[in-house]
Amino acid sequence: MNKIPSTVLSFAGANINVYKKFVDYYNHFRSNQGAKGVEFQTVKEDGSILTFGEKEDKMNADLLGEIMRVAGVKDLNDMPLSTWAQNPQISWAAFAVVSQLIDMVLPDSIIDTIGAYSEVKVGGWGDSFAFEVKPRDLFVVSKQGRDRRTTEIKKQYNGLVTVLPELRQLTVGVSLYRVLAGKESLAEFVSKAVRSLESQMTVDVYNAFATAMTNLATTTDAALKITGYTQATMVELAQKVQAWNGGASPVIMGTRLALANILPNDANYRYDIESNFVKMGYMKTISGFDALMLPQVADWTTPFTTVLDDTKLWLVSPSAGKIVKLCLEGSAISNVTAPFQFADLSQNATIAKSWGTGIATSAIAGTIALA
Repeated sequence: MNKIPSTVLSFAGANINVYKKFVDYYNHFRSNQGAKGVEFQTVKEDGSILTFGEKEDKMNADLLGEIMRVAGVKDLNDMPLSTWAQNPQISWAAFAVVSQLIDMVLPDSIIDTIGAYSEVKVGGWGDSFAFEVKPRDLFVVSKQGRDRRTTEIKKQYNGLVTVLPELRQLTVGVSLYRVLAGKESLAEFVSKAVRSLESQMTVDVYNAFATAMTNLATTTDAALKITGYTQATMVELAQKVQAWNGGASPVIMGTRLALANILPNDANYRYDIESNFVKMGYMKTISGFDALMLPQVADWTTPFTTVLDDTKLWLVSPSAGKIVKLCLEGSAISNVTAPFQFADLSQNATIAKSWGTGIATSAIAGTIALA
């Protein structure tokens, strides 16, 4: 886990362990959803196996205790649950805690998805983001007569790119009564909210990246775009990207389906069922360049479609500079409607988060359109 946001530290105070436990719970939740490489606790203190169900029950109990602390309530048993559910202080506290949980895990979880080609920046409310882009060009060295003091003067200037975040919201129906009664999992609710925000951020970042790479064909950078994969053309483009990024080695990015097209030119190569190619579906390294698989993302606007282009490969040098900047403004904001505001006694919870994306780098990248 990376650095805990200062807003969460200030909000939680001495109860920061509740939020640390949620990170572990959320990583377990992500693993159950198919995420790879996330770390979480699997063993109890007595050495027995800790199941996800047990962890969720304990997490919900801890979150309920934290809500009571924030609301200033000492004991739920002082009044019936139906009475507590009408308390606006409890509603406020519940979603104030939800907001902090989102801010606790969102920056780190989104990096796992888009970290290869984007950089995440976090700012306060009202902040705009400015990125200084330094020139990648070197100075021209020219031959000169021995009786001249100087040659043509060269001067470089830094560029400036600004990113202005925009507010996004999601609204869902909830029952505070059922949450207080332990009939609905608040931990699961928050986890799905984080996944929803993470998914939309991933789409926004990818679209910014894909648009920039598509535009290479219509600019002076068209030499960085080739059509049709061969091992030779890939190596040629990779060398070009590496040379113009100051020697930073590029990685070959693509979906699992796209990376399956990266094969040696030699038609006589062989692989067995125990090979990495069979197990993973693509070659991890070819011609000295590593391949990085981008997890496909569901397009929730159209049933059973995906977002990432399976017909493209991209060559980027992460160490030379991330192509896209994702800027998160302020903390998450949540609110819930009053319990008797609607005729059916339902309640709506709205979670708002502000972010923006932009292309801000002097690093270059290449793209291969698969035939």
